[in-house]
Amino acid sequence: MTAKTLTEKIIDMHYVTGEKSQGREVAISIDQTLTQDATGTMAYLQYEAIGVPRVKTRLSVSYVDHNTLQSDYKNADDHRFLQSMAQKYGIYFSRPGNGICHQLHVENFAVPGSTLIGSDSHTPTAGGVGAMAMGAGGLDVAAAMAGMPFRIKYPKVMGVHLSESLPEWVSAKDVILEVLRRIDVKGGVGYVLEYFGDGVQSLSVPERATITNMGTETGATTSIFPSDPVTEQFLRAQEREKDYIPLLPDPGAAYDRVIEIDLSALEPLAACPHSPGDVRPVRELAGLAVQQVGIGSCTNSSLKDLETVARILEGQTISEDLHLIVNPGSRQVVDHLIESGALNQMIQAGARILENACGACIGMGAAPSSKAVSVRTYNRNFKGRSGTSDADVYLVSPETAAAAALRGKLIDPRDLGQPFPAVELPSRYRVNKNMFIPPLPHEKAAQTEIIRGPNIAPLPEFQSLPDSLSGEVVLKVGDNITTDHIIPGGAKILPLRSNIPQISQYVFEMVDPDFPARALEKGGGFILGGDNYGQGSSREHAALAPKYLGIRAVIVKSFARIHLANLINFGIVPLTFADPADYDRIDPGDHLDVIINDLRSPDIVLKNRTKGSDSRLGHTLSELDAGILKAGGKLSWIKSRIDRCE
Repeated sequence: MTAKTLTEKIIDMHYVTGEKSQGREVAISIDQTLTQDATGTMAYLQYEAIGVPRVKTRLSVSYVDHNTLQSDYKNADDHRFLQSMAQKYGIYFSRPGNGICHQLHVENFAVPGSTLIGSDSHTPTAGGVGAMAMGAGGLDVAAAMAGMPFRIKYPKVMGVHLSESLPEWVSAKDVILEVLRRIDVKGGVGYVLEYFGDGVQSLSVPERATITNMGTETGATTSIFPSDPVTEQFLRAQEREKDYIPLLPDPGAAYDRVIEIDLSALEPLAACPHSPGDVRPVRELAGLAVQQVGIGSCTNSSLKDLETVARILEGQTISEDLHLIVNPGSRQVVDHLIESGALNQMIQAGARILENACGACIGMGAAPSSKAVSVRTYNRNFKGRSGTSDADVYLVSPETAAAAALRGKLIDPRDLGQPFPAVELPSRYRVNKNMFIPPLPHEKAAQTEIIRGPNIAPLPEFQSLPDSLSGEVVLKVGDNITTDHIIPGGAKILPLRSNIPQISQYVFEMVDPDFPARALEKGGGFILGGDNYGQGSSREHAALAPKYLGIRAVIVKSFARIHLANLINFGIVPLTFADPADYDRIDPGDHLDVIINDLRSPDIVLKNRTKGSDSRLGHTLSELDAGILKAGGKLSWIKSRIDRCE
């Protein structure tokens, strides 16, 4: 029998249909789903439109952690909508203030060997306990809740072989920054990052979760660790030992590529503005003045992270030249910090303790000052994501962030001149699930009334795809365009996630503020882009809002995985240049004709009427993708199939 990787084993356990061959499409069953409030409103509207009376997954959870800044009625109304939807359709509801979805899911629900998709790109955090957890668009999550399998390209597996153990002042964040330093923000595309080797045993589950969380920034399908005695110890401490199963790769399993990392040789690292892949040793940046430090987010808000920070800060005061913000990951973390005195140590040192929510990581409050240097333990430092367009954000470990808070500048934490703060995790966590509202019994759920505030707008309806597309190039952009570029986050725009007509006014606001008006004036058209178009978050609004503005196709050199799926889901044709040099031969305003009589053919002709030239286009669409596009998007496709079955 062929030795198998952990990834292959889990796919085999959940295989439904398709070809188990790299790059080919395979459908797998989904055990769990999660949503958060910025993406969940749209996901549940879509689920409601599908018409299935109760979710068919083993477990689905609706978290509120993004839009918790309630400056008017919108976010509060959306939370009431989400709670009523959860009660009606058999979904756990995590109330505002309970914590960040990924931290909470690892603590309470993630199961080794299970499949999980979430309408948040950092869902792979649950890979820290051995789950195959993937980010997806909200419509894919809605379909999974309705009992449909999830389709992925069968991945290659990149083995990350860890040896030895981390030295003092070097942490799990430095491990994933080292991976990013080596493969950058698109080096993981088409791969699952699977960690193995003797060094794995030296990492706790919270440390593993930090690594799998930020593996998203490589473009990987997901990241995963084995389920081993360390996993068992963590689950027992969370009173979930019944969820444990041992799950390891077979001896001699073959990886498509292997990265060797000697943990003992790592040093503190930092991702420089404005990319998580621009990684340098902290010692090379030492002396850079810092105006803000942020500690927390779904990457580094665990008990281990914050206890470490508290011990570094204990008995000292942060630099007068900056302010320090801390957002714990969950109420459980806060409970332990109170019990140990660590919360008071951080407060006494000058930290501002923020809500257990995403907060500053998504530009929801705590924006830095103009032209500030903000040192953060978060996972993204895209330009403007902090809420301040000219701020420079550096991504570092909690140890490096705490050192910067004390000295007012970037400093290698090994140069602080104080003892290393070793932290031991508790043998039993303080488990309290009273801020989760469990699903109602079926008979009571059916009687639940959905509460819809004025911010909940009806879903737009889109027509089926014609045989040819014509229009102007409305926008041309370069490489590594993120979903933050396409639909910004922040306190002004995130509350509009359930209102497509309104949020569409902000499409490409940071790139070209005139884009929405121009797209409407031109009756839609085409977007041209470079490599890795759509990297970043899972926000399907980055496809749905351009579709609302009339965009017919996006033509690029290459796509990021989740955004590619979202374009298909909402009926925007994703095409790639057969010859990347053709990108340079097309200009904004050129009038194009794209003939797409048969999307099953990967060879499509683009006619540039303005320049009188032709180009060849390709795609990676499966026959099913082509059918979804032809129907005008996945929701129309699903409803047509349900109608035929009735």
